[in-house]
Amino acid sequence: MAPLPANQFRYALYLAPPPETDLWRFGCDVIGRDARTGASREGFALEGYPPDSWRSMTSEPRRYGFHATLKAPFPLRLDLDVADLFDRVAEFAHGCSPFDAGELGVAVVPVGDGRAFVALKPEGALRELRSFEASIVRGFDRLRSPFAADGRGSGGLTPRQAYYLDAWGYPYVLDEFHPHFSLTNAIADADRVARRLDWEFGLRVASHALRVDALTLFGQCEPGGEFRILRRFPLGRPDRAQSSTRVLAAALFD
Repeated sequence: MAPLPANQFRYALYLAPPPETDLWRFGCDVIGRDARTGASREGFALEGYPPDSWRSMTSEPRRYGFHATLKAPFPLRLDLDVADLFDRVAEFAHGCSPFDAGELGVAVVPVGDGRAFVALKPEGALRELRSFEASIVRGFDRLRSPFAADGRGSGGLTPRQAYYLDAWGYPYVLDEFHPHFSLTNAIADADRVARRLDWEFGLRVASHALRVDALTLFGQCEPGGEFRILRRFPLGRPDRAQSSTRVLAAALFD
């Protein structure tokens, strides 16, 4: 099969924990895939949920990888390539400083029709994280292919969210930004699942503090495919592996 044109790849800027942390391992185990290696993570299932049933309940977060969205998936402008994107992300990350964004807790996020998804959400003051997200949404939108949105329709959105979808390619940005790390699809028994995941979270993750210390670039190499981590860009430090990372990204999308 011939490779896709570069502008049909999708990239996203996400918040993702360092891969050596128990928070990252917990998230990858729950959703069933490690977006850094691309490997499936088998074996996790809550009590009362057979493994196959649990995997069907986590299919959406598994496809995207364990993350909190900062800049939703987008294709690049036709006149840009992945090297341009790497340069811009590295420059942006170098100009930012790490910060703390509160404590994570298991939460239920309603979506209507009696369904909700379960997620980890930061608790407490989020001013710095909201400012960080807004600067990313605005600063990287010039790299997005014109008129490219994340694919969802405007049905069910508020007028403001519909406007943001049209303006920024995603409805949940700026004052509609509610940071979270999704752990399940939208499900009917979210409250029950949340209680059991809260127990697992407390048992398996020693520190619930959310430290924002890097901007992570994810990529999707085929339509509808899984997202992979291309690189974590540490905040406040120059990217010393830029050329090798470009080779890695090129190989992934070959």
